[in-house]
Amino acid sequence: MKARSEALVLLAGSGTADFAFRIAQVALPLVILRETGSVAATGLVAGAAGVPVVLSPWWARRARQCVDSGPRLAVVALVSAIALASVPAAAGLGNLSPEWLILSGLLLGCGDALSNPGRSALLADTGDRWGDGRAVQLLTWQDGLRRFGMLIGPTVGALAISTGLTNGLLWIEATSVADAGLLACAVRSERAPAGLVTPSIRGSLRGRTEVAYGWVVRGTGCVTWFAFTLGLSVVGEERGQPGVYLAAGMTGYGVGSLVGTAVSLAVVRRTRPTVAASVAWAWSGLCWVGMGVWTTPPVVAVMGALSGVTVVIGIAAISVLITRTSVGAERRALLSGQSVVVSAGSAAGMLAGGPIIGAVGAELALIGSGLVTAAVALLVLVRCQTATHARDHHAGRAA
Repeated sequence: MKARSEALVLLAGSGTADFAFRIAQVALPLVILRETGSVAATGLVAGAAGVPVVLSPWWARRARQCVDSGPRLAVVALVSAIALASVPAAAGLGNLSPEWLILSGLLLGCGDALSNPGRSALLADTGDRWGDGRAVQLLTWQDGLRRFGMLIGPTVGALAISTGLTNGLLWIEATSVADAGLLACAVRSERAPAGLVTPSIRGSLRGRTEVAYGWVVRGTGCVTWFAFTLGLSVVGEERGQPGVYLAAGMTGYGVGSLVGTAVSLAVVRRTRPTVAASVAWAWSGLCWVGMGVWTTPPVVAVMGALSGVTVVIGIAAISVLITRTSVGAERRALLSGQSVVVSAGSAAGMLAGGPIIGAVGAELALIGSGLVTAAVALLVLVRCQTATHARDHHAGRAA
């Protein structure tokens, strides 16, 4: 079956690129810190990458609908690969500067704004051609591959760094992204009918309040994610164990998230998706508080695992809401909106994260970020429950 083989190709490319990203994620902050000597600069690439993503609902409204085939996805992947390769190239020449990091991040952000939702939407479209329910299943598998990368990648990255292969990991990431684009070239196009009005992200949210609530809690978790990645990187560097704390946290998170992937669809079918998402990020926030209070590799690994189990369930809940309530151009717009929330939230957090960690320290950044994440998730949960009770009460009176 052609749809099945195309889906496997897309999953293989996505999994390969993400695995390389997880390996390089351990190295990037260290390369920047060693080359610039500035903790605040460690988040510049990710922070700058958020600018095109934040603005993408305007400049990318039509462009994202064009990334509907493998060859077009490959072109965008090439742009991202160039942006990624520019950092180790500049470091190798001894010219890595904050300005260069910002430029690289902006170019990477343009690629991410199109490639991330484009790949997910193309995968969901391929799932529709494969059979009923395959779209949600493929997106869950894609997320599962990301979790596998989280489990293995940081350990591989830490081991590679211990042998002196730091800049080389960034070259590997750039090459893997380009290869993932080439793998997708065989996936056919799903052209929209001529004259179809391109839906906006905001327009596609009408009547889908629960999707918006899900984005609020997930977006908050993405904004505060810097405390986990940058924070643990800085802790390891400050304690003379570069890469160890981040590797422990990401490995634990990966183990937990693989467990979450195995049970996520069964859980969200029995629970209101917004409730599942709110509880997931509230629990994750409390785990980050635990990392900040008891900052040792074993505790970081355990807390990361507990966080990973529930966050995957929350992500699956939002994906189910989107794929079950939309098709075609509206689904593509919603998946793009979700990508904007994730990428822009993460980039905003990374941009502010370096200065925050530099001002208060990594441990306090973890505690504060965890409390903010849990508080927002609980507020959304209360709001959803109140709205549900009001709706049920109104329906009862009408009956």
